[in-house]
Amino acid sequence: MVTYISLAKFTDQGMRTVKDTTKRADMAKELSGKFGVKMTHIYWTMGEYDMVSITEAEDDAAITAFGYALSANGNVRFSALKAYNRDEVNKILSKLP
Repeated sequence: MVTYISLAKFTDQGMRTVKDTTKRADMAKELSGKFGVKMTHIYWTMGEYDMVSITEAEDDAAITAFGYALSANGNVRFSALKAYNRDEVNKILSKLP
């Protein structure tokens, strides 16, 4: 599984119904499984992004499909950053001259 840091911003629609955000997060977690994605942690944040989650996916296509499906619901705009742990970065660094 590949790890991603997923970022979400509420849309205007999402803010109008913000009281339902935890229910929607539960629904998103359930939806993620249909795409081979697992949301392991979900956080609500202050600042540029309203939510951050740690997700694992089979591949980039799986997280992209999940992001499209989640964003299509109209409550958030979703993006994902591929994340590497220490061992993965060391493997990448070993390829440098």
